[in-house]
Amino acid sequence: MALAAGLVLVGVAACSGGERTDDGDGGGKGVSKGGSKPGGSSAPATGAATGPAPLTEEQLTAASLTDGERIGRYTASEYALGAPLGEDYTAEPAVCQPLVSLARGATAFDPVAEVHRKVDIPDEMLGLTVSVQLRSYAAQGATGVLKALRAAGRDCAGGFTEDRALARATYLKVESAEAPDVGDEAAAYRFTILDVKGELKLYEYLTVVRSGSTTLSFRAEITGTEDVGGVPEEIVQAQWQKFRAAGKT
Repeated sequence: MALAAGLVLVGVAACSGGERTDDGDGGGKGVSKGGSKPGGSSAPATGAATGPAPLTEEQLTAASLTDGERIGRYTASEYALGAPLGEDYTAEPAVCQPLVSLARGATAFDPVAEVHRKVDIPDEMLGLTVSVQLRSYAAQGATGVLKALRAAGRDCAGGFTEDRALARATYLKVESAEAPDVGDEAAAYRFTILDVKGELKLYEYLTVVRSGSTTLSFRAEITGTEDVGGVPEEIVQAQWQKFRAAGKT
């Protein structure tokens, strides 16, 4: 989880248009293949390549929001100190890890390339921040990631603990949220979290979209107890449209 400061704290060359169904889990839609296991998938992390090669970091960069790009009242930027939600964000039990971070090691499938952006309102120091992360995977890796995420949403609904170097956070509840109708499948969640003092309830939202062998992840947090109601739709749509357009070049 990206815990707020002072508090607790899709890849193919052309986007896939696969059949979509509502599976009733995490607001997700789509058809997934392969088995799953706690913290990952029963499918091997590497295997025979199927379909187009995963997008490179250069291609993901071309498909991502750019530094200074405006989205209504929001502005996109690059992270000054590297990628957020890294490998030091872990979960107990381990099956809950995809809800905390999709960094390398979160599931049985590690990304081939990834790009990270931040979207916020620059003049609002304590306002909403959305971490936008694009990751490409080999073979069926992206599908396996979504399966692991959904397994975490089911198995960790009653709560879990997030660990990192300087803090532990208690997730009280994991609930399904409305997922966007884009990509081959998508899942969304609402988290209720205790602050580090164990006094205040905070709210965060996670939306993950899969398009072919690429995932687009959006995590919304705010420094305070306000419930923002979800990842802003305009941010999801702006990134999706840019990714889709890049896939057609």
